[in-house]
Amino acid sequence: MTIFDRDATRVFRFVRCGFDPATGVAELAYAFDVGAELVETITVPGAPFALDGARAAAVEQALRLLHLVAGVSYYKAAVPPEIRIDGYAIDPATAALLEQVYLNGLGEFAYRNGLDLHGRIRFPAAAGQADAAPALGLPARALVAIGGGKDSLVSIEALRAAGVEQTVTWIGGSQLIRTCAERTGLPTLNIGRALAPQLFEINRLGAYNGHIPVTAVNSAILVLAALLTGAGQVVFSNERSASYGSLIVSADGTATNEVNHQWSKGWAFEQAFGEHVGRTVAADLHYYSLLRPLSELAVARQFARNDHYDAHFSSCNRNFHILGEKPAQRWCGLCPKCHFVFLALAPFMPKTRLVRIFGRNLLDDPGQAPGFDALLEFQDHKPFECVGEGRESRAAMAVLAARADWREDALVARFAREIQPQLDPGELAVEPLLEIAGEHRVPASVWERVRARFAA
Repeated sequence: MTIFDRDATRVFRFVRCGFDPATGVAELAYAFDVGAELVETITVPGAPFALDGARAAAVEQALRLLHLVAGVSYYKAAVPPEIRIDGYAIDPATAALLEQVYLNGLGEFAYRNGLDLHGRIRFPAAAGQADAAPALGLPARALVAIGGGKDSLVSIEALRAAGVEQTVTWIGGSQLIRTCAERTGLPTLNIGRALAPQLFEINRLGAYNGHIPVTAVNSAILVLAALLTGAGQVVFSNERSASYGSLIVSADGTATNEVNHQWSKGWAFEQAFGEHVGRTVAADLHYYSLLRPLSELAVARQFARNDHYDAHFSSCNRNFHILGEKPAQRWCGLCPKCHFVFLALAPFMPKTRLVRIFGRNLLDDPGQAPGFDALLEFQDHKPFECVGEGRESRAAMAVLAARADWREDALVARFAREIQPQLDPGELAVEPLLEIAGEHRVPASVWERVRARFAA
């Protein structure tokens, strides 16, 4: 019988972590001060793995990093005031990274649960600094994370055109992601992740629940997988829009705070995590997002140039677990992701093609007005979803309002009539949003080959 009292819990423990090269299974064990251990498993296909001295040491470092980052799924159940790490020590730089990941990655979780985590999350650190990780002679092959949506497919095709050897990689059992991965025609790697079964019982007993920084966890999993399978690049597909959150006004109207649903998809996480991996795991393991210098609209423009995945991709979160074969069944048409992807693609592809992908015209449904208003940041804040900035949505809608084939649709006509007159015309131009700009971690040899494609 599971024992759990959220409010009486005082300690969260990182109990142990281990990896069996014969089976490819990593075990991550956690516990609270009362109750049974919570054991999660990660399974990397391809075992048995032969690990030499330097590679074995790097795998151990990557395993500990994964243990620490993945613990956020369990820590959040009670957010106790004390954190303990059994069996190994971490340096102050690692502790600082983890505190950043937990505090910011649980930002939406804290907001929705009415919690203030500032000053509460403290990882114990030993004095000193970890030794710099050596280069392992890793090959340039890339593990490219695929999520079944447009962004990762844009990255995959850009890397293909640039001649980068890649393995399309995903975590979990989604049939939709598998179908998209197989559609690429490239080598694939499907990593298994099994959460501790007691977590679901703890949730039933009153644990705190909510959004966690999933991309941070997936990033740590792919770093481990890269070392095991021999890849020198771990590639995600997060664009620069991911760095901007939702602006939340306090109940009394005196303060505005930013809460970023997709913080671990943003530049701050990418920079901190990538530097940490290079410093502590392997000097020649490159972690980056290929799309960081692009806006969501720029990514949508790239995707629209290729119809190879029209009948296979989906960015719909709500409908992800009940997918069918027909395109209409891959999109619920009601959630913020459906709204945004439809709006972002509309300026860049024929209307008939877009309606065929979604199964209906979302912009000709007056009942969808509140959802699109949130994207526009009109009388509402940006949804807690992985969607673009409000200015991108406003610019996309302004483009449609000027086009004969779109301007009669209910929500486009409403935008032109009621919302656009309140906006600064100078801020509705799409062209500035399509510029390639901003910081990124893409290796120069790769960036030189993909930049021209993105700019075209």
